[in-house]
Amino acid sequence: MKKWMAGLMVALFVLMAVAPAADAAASKGKGRGGFMGFIAGCCFGIRAGNAYNDGKELHFREWCTLIPYVGIVFNIWSGIDCSKGMTTSDLSAKYGATYY
Repeated sequence: MKKWMAGLMVALFVLMAVAPAADAAASKGKGRGGFMGFIAGCCFGIRAGNAYNDGKELHFREWCTLIPYVGIVFNIWSGIDCSKGMTTSDLSAKYGATYY
């Protein structure tokens, strides 16, 4: 079991080292991508990852969702804003076009 887990960890580290470089070579000049694009997509979802690759920055509320136990407060805050019918154009007017 330990050998299997060690082999899996080595494979994941190799993949993390090689995949962003291969992805960057395949998509020259098509957006940011790379490791940070992977983190944005993996941790914040497909919409945030794609927005990051389009040149947008991640909003502070998205970063705060990574904090254990505190992240749920920011998720509820975002849910309340969404239940009020807030759109990305509203957020763009409020926070600027850098984020939305």
